[in-house]
Amino acid sequence: MSESQIHIEFTNLPVDVTTASTLPAIGCGGECIFVGRTRPEHNVTHGELIALQYDCYQEMAEKELRTLAQEVINRYEVRHVRVTHSVGKVAPNEASIVIAIASDRRDDAFTACRFMIDLLKQRVPIWKQELWADGTTWKDGVPLQLQ
Repeated sequence: MSESQIHIEFTNLPVDVTTASTLPAIGCGGECIFVGRTRPEHNVTHGELIALQYDCYQEMAEKELRTLAQEVINRYEVRHVRVTHSVGKVAPNEASIVIAIASDRRDDAFTACRFMIDLLKQRVPIWKQELWADGTTWKDGVPLQLQ
């Protein structure tokens, strides 16, 4: 098996799914792609969702994503991990994250992709603010208190 590869990228735009899901032709038998999109929502207090605003401490986020990718490689015999995440506004139906995993076996690719997104949400310093037609809330829906 050749040496594993890790590719981490941040973009100020919504993620281009086609580009972000392209993996190198390294002879893997299984590829798994996860696409996270902003879903259209309605808040009874604030109206329609206009966009999600992502922000992060990019240096720390990249370091933690690389650590997670290496964990995935070691645990699931993955040969390539590619993560592209938006930092900026992402409107409904646009992609905010794409995780692309390549492995010799499909089961490893599926499991590794799930592991990567689940731990990313727990460990990587990326914050999500919800921008509604009439107000702003954070990820858990608690209104932002302006001072």
